[in-house]
Amino acid sequence: MQTFKEIGLKPELLQSLEKMGFETPTPIQAETIPYLLESDNDLVALAQTGTGKTAAFGLPVLNKINLEQREIQTIILCPTRELCLQITGDMERYSEFMPISVVPVYGGAPIFKQISAIKQGCHVVVGTPGRVNDLINRRKLDLSGIRFLILDEADEMLKMGFKDEMDAILAQTPAMKQTLLFSATMPQDIASIAGRYMNAPKKISVTSQNKTAENIEHHYSITSPRNAYEALRRYADMNKNIYSLVFCRTRVETKEIADKLIADGYNADSLHGDLSQGQRDQVMGRFRNRHLQILVATDVAARGLDVNDVTHVLHYHLPDDSENYVHRSGRTGRAGKSGISMAFITPGEVRRLRMLEKQIRKSFVKQDIPSGKEVFQMRLSNYLNNMAADSAEDFPIDQFQGMIDEKLGSLSREDLIKKLIVNEFSHVYKQYKDAPDLNTIERSQTRRERTPGQERERGRGREKGVRGVRGVREERERGRGRGRGQSGLSQFSINLGAKNNLRPDLLINIINRHTPEYKIRIGHIDIQNKHTIFEADSQYQQQLVKAFNRAKYKGTPLTVQSYSNQ
Repeated sequence: MQTFKEIGLKPELLQSLEKMGFETPTPIQAETIPYLLESDNDLVALAQTGTGKTAAFGLPVLNKINLEQREIQTIILCPTRELCLQITGDMERYSEFMPISVVPVYGGAPIFKQISAIKQGCHVVVGTPGRVNDLINRRKLDLSGIRFLILDEADEMLKMGFKDEMDAILAQTPAMKQTLLFSATMPQDIASIAGRYMNAPKKISVTSQNKTAENIEHHYSITSPRNAYEALRRYADMNKNIYSLVFCRTRVETKEIADKLIADGYNADSLHGDLSQGQRDQVMGRFRNRHLQILVATDVAARGLDVNDVTHVLHYHLPDDSENYVHRSGRTGRAGKSGISMAFITPGEVRRLRMLEKQIRKSFVKQDIPSGKEVFQMRLSNYLNNMAADSAEDFPIDQFQGMIDEKLGSLSREDLIKKLIVNEFSHVYKQYKDAPDLNTIERSQTRRERTPGQERERGRGREKGVRGVRGVREERERGRGRGRGQSGLSQFSINLGAKNNLRPDLLINIINRHTPEYKIRIGHIDIQNKHTIFEADSQYQQQLVKAFNRAKYKGTPLTVQSYSNQ
């Protein structure tokens, strides 16, 4: 199979792919990219979600875009806001070393911000059919000069009732364009669209590789973002011989989680993009030799890590697509051995999990997060088992018998055992005796179905909702590493990212400076290449967006958009 370097992509695209750790194209990419680089004909590609379709159409389109013209040359239609943002992020990563602008447009966000972004000039628009059609009707989006039209997950758009919008949009595009239609299935409506709007398209069909190994069990637990780390700890404590990879989204979070595990006494380390090659080799060597029990890594950093005996893959966050999930979980259950893939999710991610089940054709089994009492009993049991199995043959205890008798000779057998256990486990008992229930109910779960522990946790959450100014400011500082979906927080995006050398603390300072009159909580911060997604207090949604209307950072006009739930 050809590598990306042999296909004929521009050096700038190859540089991005190398940075992302991609060397060999997936089957759908190997079929479509060479064809699209050489041909201007239309294409119908049948492939399952998670097979690498974004790169299959994104790379050749980016390769062909005329950089001299800062105008809309490509429109990509997709069914959901989440996929719209995912495609936008992928296109930005692929074009990191090219002066290409990508604008996402979707429902549930302020339309005037999207209009402003389009007016500033862009090469690619990624959008949902409803919002794209709305912008066309308002005469704010002109597709009369586009060169490329991509319909991604066309069958899903039809299932969601977007047929009329798709027909209206396609009618506004020029006859002389290249149309690429990607779909998992080929229902009659899709065939009808191909017949009406495409010119003798080439058809490519790739059998899905998006399936995990049969000997991997898939589990999940539901908890709140603020409890995710503690849930991870308890899971590790309940699995004495765990030899695990933990996957996080960002290198900052990866390092934070690993540092916490090390501070709490776990044999752990991190693997992320900030490590030099020498440091990376050292960490990977320690993990392969089982000198590390838990390795926390990003998806990109873990590429090339091939270890046969991994017992668990733990997803601190679900990945953005099913292909990444398959790659992650496939790092356990190798060489004929069994393995467990465990995901820690929020209540709002249950729907995503159900979609993932369909995509990988596997069922997930729900696992309750163990209580503090269960964790303590397991740790005590493991300690006692180890003590019973230990042999004193290699230890010259007779040399110290006199000292032992002098210090402990007056104690009875029962008292000696009690003192030994208290000395070893008093701190562990204090840590877990009043530990809260970390399980969070699914949104569809009724009050009758909640356990007493879940009811108590909900009560604690309501009590924590009343805070003074100091509490709000402290939470703002603490919130930088949290997962998404925290109660009372909404998602926002800002047009600053790693390319602008943005850091979480710098973003918080920028928000503080432009909203000094408000006490806005900040949650999870996900810094991407050209933009950043962050969580902030829902009640200040309008004020936060308005505060950045005329704001600038180092001469760059700032744009903050709110992602409302669809």
